[in-house]
Parts: sequence; structure tokens; C-alpha cells
Amino acid sequence: MSTLRIAMVGHGFMGAAHSQGWRVAPRFFDLPLRPEMHLLVGRDPSKTEDAAGRWGWAQTSTDWREAVQRDDVDVVDIVTPGDTHAEIALAALAAGKHVICEKPLANTVAEAVAMTRAAEDAATRGVLSMVGFTYRRVPAAVFARQLVAEGRLGEIRQVRAEYLQDWLTDPEAPLTWRLQKDRAGSGSLGDIGAHAIDMVEYVTGSRLESVSGVLETLVPERPLLGEGVGLSGTASAERGAVTVDDVALFHGRFDGGALGSFEATRFRTGRKNAFRFEISGSKGALSFDMERMNELEFYDATAPALEQGFRRILVTEHEHPYTGSWWPTGHMLGYEHGFTHQVVDFVPAVAAGAQPRPSFAEALHVQRVLDAVERSSAAGSAWTSIG
Repeated sequence: MSTLRIAMVGHGFMGAAHSQGWRVAPRFFDLPLRPEMHLLVGRDPSKTEDAAGRWGWAQTSTDWREAVQRDDVDVVDIVTPGDTHAEIALAALAAGKHVICEKPLANTVAEAVAMTRAAEDAATRGVLSMVGFTYRRVPAAVFARQLVAEGRLGEIRQVRAEYLQDWLTDPEAPLTWRLQKDRAGSGSLGDIGAHAIDMVEYVTGSRLESVSGVLETLVPERPLLGEGVGLSGTASAERGAVTVDDVALFHGRFDGGALGSFEATRFRTGRKNAFRFEISGSKGALSFDMERMNELEFYDATAPALEQGFRRILVTEHEHPYTGSWWPTGHMLGYEHGFTHQVVDFVPAVAAGAQPRPSFAEALHVQRVLDAVERSSAAGSAWTSIG
């Protein structure tokens, strides 16, 4: 079997998750090309070597520019902060490397436009790219999309999506890169709100056309990080400004006529990773909660009145998306399986020369939604076109 040699730029939380995907996918799924965890790239030689040893990467480098030019690299997987996505992706595509880039695609619409144009040009040369909205790969979410596509919900009328976390509720939590606009692009809006936008559009097949929103920074200053100190470490006495939103709330209108409400926050006390959506239509409704990710609730409004009510579907049957290659029926999957399924979708697309999804163009649309929410908030929550 031919190999697909992977270079991953960046490590940490997303590096661990992507490594798990690359390592596990060819051992549970039959793939037309075998991913080879060839090169891990990081800034600190010692930390990069340690991560490579733990996760199974064959080689390391501290120079991403050299890495994307190497003849022994076929795919560049970008898991760095958002301010580096555009530069790395553009260089990799120009060098003829297939690219996976973590979400959100970039920090600005202008960067996302440049990346999308480069990706479309590269595709004419057989060089392919994809964005890592991995929640699309949760079996229950894919099954929800299938039910909507089959018309089981009828006309989609209303959507609610919320992504709730609480890891910033302590005002003394240190100022990490995720709280700096020049590094992260935005706060809760881009970090987790982007997932809510992409998921709802993916499941419904509709696109947001306009939004009305408000962004709020609840803790404007935080302690600076000491050298080498992580989020849970000891912060310095000096403080710095938080330049991104802590909470994002917005309404949206979809091209199919439906209305939506969205919330993204890292201040919802008691909620660790509560990503939820509910879709209501003329014939039924769906409800999903990432904290119960193997379940989907379905309401059939066409059933007799005596039988109506949301019913729980356990999405672990071998007929459900992705599940046939895993465990016996009823045995649960977890967060990390989405990254395996990302590889399972990406590799066959590369082998076939087909555009993997979500594409950079789809991620550009999400970037435009994020930008429209920011513009709406700045204009006093005025309804703002996505453009």
C-alpha cells in the first residue's frame, strides 16, 4: 500500500488529538493510502521531541518553512494558533502539499479569502485541502444530517445552537494566547462559536445570510503568564488586557427562511464542553448534546398524538455512520474518534483526487459569519449581511 507522509505543524491539545487520528485510522478502517506519521514540527526542540516520542512521530523539526518544502512530505497538518494558519497553509499549497488546517480557517476574512483562492488554484494541480471541523464526524451529527436530507423534519423553521464552557470563570486565570486577538482572531465566537455555525449549516444544508449579535468581554484584564507556565500554572503579578470576547450571543436568518439563535461562551459556570443544537421543522425535530454524543433525540410530529414525544436513538448500530468499523453495538465512542473519522474522510478523497469537505471555501463562509457578528455587535446589534 502506498503511504501518505504527514508533517504536523504544532503540538499541544490539538496536536495530541490529530496524532490520535493519524495513528488509529489505518488500524480500524481500510484506507486506500496508509498515513505515515513522518514529521512533527514545533518551536522548542525538547518539547517537540517529547511530543513526538509520546505520540509516535518518526522525526522532528523546528523549522516549518523547511518542512513544507521537503520531498518526503505529502500532507501538512496545521494545528497552530490562528495567526499562523494563513502563512503556513499558503506556503504548503505552493509547495504542492495537501493541507489540513484547524478551525477557524484564519484570523480575518482577508486571510481566509487568500487561503481559499490558493486552495482552489492548488486543486487544479491535484493538491487538496480541508478544514478540521471535526464535530461533523460525530456519528450522531452525520445521522442527523441524513434525517434532515431525507425530509424527516419537513421544512426547517427554527434552529438553536449553543456551545458552553466555563474554563475562564476564574478572573485570575492567566492571559493565554486564546485571549489575545492578534493571536486567536476572536474569543468564544471563533474558538467555539465557529463549531456551532458550521454544524448547523452542515446538518440543515442551509446557510446563514444575516446576523444580529452582541459580544462581551466580562474580565478585561488577566495575569500574564510566566515563562513556560501553562494555563494551570502560576501567573505573574503583572496583568494584561483581554482583547477578545468572552461571550457571543447572536440571532441569524438562513437562506431557507429559518431563524436561528446562537450562544458561545467560556463563562457558563458548570458547563465543561456542552455543545448542543436543536433543529425544529414542520414534520419533526432533532436535539443533540455533545456531552451525550452517542445519542440523538428525534421527535416525529407526524406520529399519532398518543405516541408523540422526543425519543432517544442510541447511535451505535453498525448501520450508523462510521460505527461499523469500531465496537459491537451499544459500545460507546468518544471525543477522539472524530479525529480518526477526519482521517478516514480525508485520505480516500486525496487518493481519488476529490475535494474533501469541509473545504476552505466552506470555512471562508464561516469566517464571514464571524466577521458579520463582530460588525453587528459594534453597530449596536444591527442586522448585518454576511456578504
